Amino acid sequence: MSPSPDAALAYAHENRARFLEEFKELARIPSISTDPMARAEMQRAAEWLAAHMRALDLQHVTIYPTAGYPVVYGESLAAGPGKPTVLIYGHYDVQPAEPLDLWHSPAFEPEVRGEHLYARGAADMKGEVIACLKAVEALQRTSGLPVNVKFMLEGEEEIGSPSLKDFMQQHQELLDCDFALNSDSGILDADTPTLTYGLRGLAYFELRVSGPASDLHSGIFGGVVHNPAQALCELVAGMHDAQGRITLPGFYDSVRTLSDEERQELNRSPLTDSLYLQHTGAPALHGEAGFTQVERLGARPTLEVNGLLSGYTGAGAKTVLPAKAMAKISCRLVPDQDPGQVKQQMLAYLEKNAPPTITWELEMFAGAFPSITDRHNPGVRAMHRAMEETWGHPPLYHREGGSVPVVAQMQDLLQVESVLMGMAMPDDNLHAPNEKIHLPTFYRGIDLLIRYLDTLGKDQA
Repeated sequence: MSPSPDAALAYAHENRARFLEEFKELARIPSISTDPMARAEMQRAAEWLAAHMRALDLQHVTIYPTAGYPVVYGESLAAGPGKPTVLIYGHYDVQPAEPLDLWHSPAFEPEVRGEHLYARGAADMKGEVIACLKAVEALQRTSGLPVNVKFMLEGEEEIGSPSLKDFMQQHQELLDCDFALNSDSGILDADTPTLTYGLRGLAYFELRVSGPASDLHSGIFGGVVHNPAQALCELVAGMHDAQGRITLPGFYDSVRTLSDEERQELNRSPLTDSLYLQHTGAPALHGEAGFTQVERLGARPTLEVNGLLSGYTGAGAKTVLPAKAMAKISCRLVPDQDPGQVKQQMLAYLEKNAPPTITWELEMFAGAFPSITDRHNPGVRAMHRAMEETWGHPPLYHREGGSVPVVAQMQDLLQVESVLMGMAMPDDNLHAPNEKIHLPTFYRGIDLLIRYLDTLGKDQA
């Protein structure tokens, strides 16, 4: 008979205070991957994690160099060849903390206020990395790991994981596994266990429009020369119709249709219109006609303007007709869209609609494929049971609006599905000032991970 996880759960509960202090240690390291001045801190975070893995008696702990920041690897294969192997993915890099003046406590001086720990990276995703390590520790120190475990922790997720694909291609045998566990996800609220099974992809563009050779006097030339700022706004405005649908030619051709059963499951979500308004501060909601907010956020593609720049934007007045205008545009993609095809659709739209009075150029900065996991595979079923045991009721299934490119890359390169879970909630200020994590949910997450690994081991007993 397989051992019970009760001893591991008791160990985790008894050591919560120490777990929190170690969480704070990692959160104090300003591992900001986008900042070239933070290279030493990135290395320090990698070394902290490697030392922690060694202290947990993991084997072959290695800091692998890449073209960018290192990948930290460690494994325990003591459960043996008859048991599943779980590849645990995480990232140790974080977003910049700016604007610093909006933080109520310093971003890299973790502070507990009420039930929350405030720090940059608390919820995205140092808390989840610590939870995975602590679940493994609790099992190692009591009944033993019931499955084989491998850790792959990268330092470039916040800048698009540019080195991870090459790392996985070069180390496919090392990373061989049955399931990937990715905790870079979230939970809808503290009382609603959430099993994420879909992630949107991304196509990110910069559209540059040019007109006259230099800025012009708007009084002398206005009405004679087409203003690039106006032309850009007209082009961008035309990318949606009156129903909120995206007008790029063929944009919806490969979008997977939601079944009635899946729509019903998604709309069990507690995220009501009033909650979206509360979280965003927007005066009203907006989106593609014919779909609920939950469907729009996870199962429908989008096109959003992320930034606009043109002309004079300083104080006071300057009557200028600008020579150039620029827009940054991102498309969130759903199965089975291809970011390369979306670029061609964007080009086709511009070629058809851009007037001859301006010139334009389009540059694609990033592309990531969407991913979707079979809700009925053994890894997901085990997580379902572990969540139900931990919360006392079954989880909701959720399709996340954001992108985690590694999930699709693992499907392609390693031929494995990812089981997605996490502890970040919609109001945890990810990528924003005063990022936080709800500590009762963090501790519950450790319990969940203990039960998940235990359930996987019993399924293969």
